[in-house]
Amino acid sequence: MRINTLAALPLMLALLAAPLAFAGDSQLEKDMRIAASIGDTEAVEQLLNQGVPVDSANEFNKTALMMAVELGNLETVALLMARGADVNARTVASCTALTFAAENGHIGITALLIERGANLHDRTRAGWDALMIASRYGIVDMVEQLLYKGADPKASDKNHRTAMMQAAKRGHTAVVDLLVAGGADPEVRDKEGATALMLAAAEGRTDVVATLLAKGANPNAKDEMGATALIWAAGEGKTEIVELLLAAGADPNIQDTDGISALMEAVNTRHNNLINPLVSYRADPALKDTKGRTAADIAKQKGNDEAAALLSQR
Repeated sequence: MRINTLAALPLMLALLAAPLAFAGDSQLEKDMRIAASIGDTEAVEQLLNQGVPVDSANEFNKTALMMAVELGNLETVALLMARGADVNARTVASCTALTFAAENGHIGITALLIERGANLHDRTRAGWDALMIASRYGIVDMVEQLLYKGADPKASDKNHRTAMMQAAKRGHTAVVDLLVAGGADPEVRDKEGATALMLAAAEGRTDVVATLLAKGANPNAKDEMGATALIWAAGEGKTEIVELLLAAGADPNIQDTDGISALMEAVNTRHNNLINPLVSYRADPALKDTKGRTAADIAKQKGNDEAAALLSQR
């Protein structure tokens, strides 16, 4: 007798899907994850004693250990690991217990996870490891802990941004210090060619900019569009940072791929208070962009009368 393959297909698919649909889905398994998330260690222990699998996961592959970690329930975390929980299990988004600990700033739990074999180099789907996450949030003690245990300060995410770039962009000066001391490269570039100095400059992170310059960051590095940290800062109107960069040797006459200099960028974005500092550091008002315009031409075109008046005096 021939089997009707098409008729049998729905049943075959249902049978294949059945283990996935019901894995981790029993009431006892759900109860254990709930108990872990609220730190009810006694209930977790009772359910484990009843035979509930320690690594039972929900539909996102999130285990009781991850839930306990996320909410900072150290006693429950310790119990689950003592009962054999997989410290390196991953969710569907590739999060681990360690990345959950970093995300929520649980330093004691991070130490315990590392002691029990948590992989420092595991990454989330976005490419973030625990060090990048801790750096992003400015958790100084955790960054120090992770570096001491061997986390890689040179690792980067899917946008090629390192832990130092995450910290620099958000103004976490102490973290930047630690990462540079731990081997992070101040000159590394992200996907668009930006350095940590450029990211910090654009966000107005004065202390970070000062720190990176003191650590030897190049103030004249260019991104893929030819822009420097000075052009970024001028475009955002970051006066203190413009002055810091100029004093550190930033060249005000570097032009990006469109021929825009820091002076032109300041005029174009109406940050007219930057005109005098830039010109005092020999920014050339006669430079032309790829359209043949000077800074004064841009000022007139944009209706920036104040800038036009200031430039006419130069």
